[in-house]
Amino acid sequence: MKKNVLLLETVADEAMDLLNNAALAGEIEIFTAYGDTSLVTILQENSIDGVITRGKGQGNKHLMEACPDLQVIARCGVGLDNVDVKEATARRIKVVNAPGSNSSTIAEHAITLMLMLQRNLYESARQVKAGNWEWRNQFVGDELHGKTLGVLGMGNIGKRVAKLGDAFSMNVVYWDKFPVQSEYQGLSLEEVLKVSDIITLHLPLFEDTKNLIGEKELAMMKRHAILINTARGALVDQKALVEALNNGVIGGFGADVLVVEPPARDEPLLSHPKTIITAHVGSLTATTYKNMCVSTVKNLLAILSGKSPQPESVFNRKELDL
Repeated sequence: MKKNVLLLETVADEAMDLLNNAALAGEIEIFTAYGDTSLVTILQENSIDGVITRGKGQGNKHLMEACPDLQVIARCGVGLDNVDVKEATARRIKVVNAPGSNSSTIAEHAITLMLMLQRNLYESARQVKAGNWEWRNQFVGDELHGKTLGVLGMGNIGKRVAKLGDAFSMNVVYWDKFPVQSEYQGLSLEEVLKVSDIITLHLPLFEDTKNLIGEKELAMMKRHAILINTARGALVDQKALVEALNNGVIGGFGADVLVVEPPARDEPLLSHPKTIITAHVGSLTATTYKNMCVSTVKNLLAILSGKSPQPESVFNRKELDL
C-alpha cells in the first residue's frame, strides 16, 4: 500500500532522488509543505504516514493530532529540539534522526572558532583587506599549544573535539553529566571552568542544561578564557555573557548557535569586538548535509516499507521496546 510522505523542508538532492525513486516505484507519494498555508491544505486532504524535517519544521503535537496514521517523524540532523519526542512516543510514533553524522564537521567548526579567537585571525585578515598591513605592529594573539581545553559534554562531538585538541598538544579535561570512559581527565563542572583556557560546549539542551553557563559560571573562568558554543544557544545565558565580555570577566566568545535564530539586528553579541558568530552553518558542509539527509531518508523509507532501519537511528527505540 502506497505511503504518504510529507516534507516540511527541503533535503539534499541525493536524498530527494531516493524519495523520487520510491515515488516512481509506487511506494510513496510525496507532499511538500514549505509554508503554513500549504501544510494546512495537505493535512486536511491527505493521511500522512511519514514526516521529514530538518531544523525548522515542527514535529509537534498539533501536527501529530492532524496525522492519526503517522508512523515516523524523521529529522535530517542530530538535535531534536523541533520534535516533541515525548508526544511522539506516547502515540507510538518512531522518531528518526542521524546520530553521530555531524561529529567531525562540528568538531572542526569548534576548533576553527578557537583558532580564530585565540590567534586573533579575523581582525588580522580584516585589517589586511582594509589595506592596513601595519596593524601587525599592534597584533596581540596566542596559540592553542599548551593551553588547557575544557570539554563540557563527552558525547560523539565532544570526544572528537578532545582528540583534535590533543593533536594541538592541548591539555584536555572534561565534564559530563553521566559517567564516561575516556583517556582524558574528568573533573567537576566547577573545576573545568576554573582551570581551562578554552571551554567548549557539546551538550544537548534539556531543562537542567538551559543557561548552564550563567553569571556564576562565567565568574569562575579565567579572565583570558574563551568560551565556544557549537551546541545549543540556550546553554548560555546571553545577557550574563554580554556583561562578562564588557567587564573583562572572560576573554572572548565564539559560537555557531544563539538563543534566537536569526538574531535581532541589534543583538550585542553580533558586533561585539570579542566575539565571532557564525550563522548556524556548522553542519552545512556538503558532505555532512548529504550524509545526514540520505541516511535519514533511507531509514524512513525502511520503516514505511516494513523493513528494519538502522537501530541507532530510532531515537525513542528503548521507550518503544524496539
